Amino acid sequence: MFGFNPGCLPLYRWDELNNFFNETGAKIIFGLNALNGREVHADGSTIGAWDSTNAELFIRYTVKKNYTMYAWELGNELCGSGVGARVTAAQYATDTTTLSNIVEEIYDGIGPKPLIISPGGFFDANWFTEFINKTTDILDVVTHHIYNLGAGVDKGLVEKILNPSYLDGLADPFKQLENILETSGTSASAWVGEAGGAYNSGHHLVTDAFVFSFWYLDQLGMSAVYDTKTYCRQTLIGGNYGLLNTTTFEPNPDYYSALLWHRLMGETVLSTNFTGSKKMRSYAHCAKESDGITLLLINLDNMTTINVNLSANALLKSRAQIELVTQDTKTGESTTREEYHLTAKDGDLHSQTMMLNGNELTVNSAGDIPPLEPLLVSSLEPISVAPYSIVFVHIPYLTLNACGNLVMNF
Repeated sequence: MFGFNPGCLPLYRWDELNNFFNETGAKIIFGLNALNGREVHADGSTIGAWDSTNAELFIRYTVKKNYTMYAWELGNELCGSGVGARVTAAQYATDTTTLSNIVEEIYDGIGPKPLIISPGGFFDANWFTEFINKTTDILDVVTHHIYNLGAGVDKGLVEKILNPSYLDGLADPFKQLENILETSGTSASAWVGEAGGAYNSGHHLVTDAFVFSFWYLDQLGMSAVYDTKTYCRQTLIGGNYGLLNTTTFEPNPDYYSALLWHRLMGETVLSTNFTGSKKMRSYAHCAKESDGITLLLINLDNMTTINVNLSANALLKSRAQIELVTQDTKTGESTTREEYHLTAKDGDLHSQTMMLNGNELTVNSAGDIPPLEPLLVSSLEPISVAPYSIVFVHIPYLTLNACGNLVMNF
């Protein structure tokens, strides 16, 4: 399909890759060719079951070499209407069961046993419902792909990214998949298995520039609200949506956004509600490996600095609720919070250089990532979010039952 020549992964190359994986400590998920053995018709429909012979030999070799795999994933973008080809949900469930049986047999008595992941394609509610209902006992992770901004050549990408109504509409697949999983009785969790925002390699100076962090961080926050456990970015390097510059290998802005998310946002998601401008996006989690909570505030307004204050209510949907409102007064006793303000260099949203608290983020001559130091701000001061900026706020003194601590009254 798509004019590509048949590919092959030689075992010596697989050995080299695993040496690299060991040196970096990466967790590896390998996507297996789910079209093997099928007949693909001109309209993209397929006939026949998955031929697992090659995959089984490959998995056996991997185990023989003691290579650790985090997961095996079946196929790529064959669900629903598919991309170039499609497989029915019933057949895909059968094929995923075949993969599960192979892994169970080969890894018998061997740990850790890899996860079974599928289907790795675009969300289609009817297809996913049937597939999940037929794999409730064997599937560990349900993956779907996200390119919800459209084609990379679209000249309206920035307009979409800065439009809060458009961003709100992107929640639907997360919400529907959460509901399907809850009603199916499966123990499988939802992952975004691939997300580059704009397909066909993104758009230079948009998907690899500061402006894309508005979309990226909003997606991380939004997906977590709907119980998505993992969000895999397309790509680390490659195309116009990589986290690293394809020429220099230096971090693009989204790398630093991802790094701050990883360091500051814990696994427990808190419900948030912002009362004020619709241009403000807000998310909150229990802080990661520290006391308190962490807020993520995204200001899509190009003119207005928004000052916010917090109030807590621990009774909403069994989650703590964080109320964000416009701050006009200063009350209470002072303590200190940590703030990380992200802006574009020279205010240019298309800049590939990110500023943290007014300082340019660049690697040193050895290629080391710069320290990501926060501003220490008195709790008596409002959280001030500048136009076209992103702020992470770690509030160690705000402890909630949802985070395993006592509720703080204020």
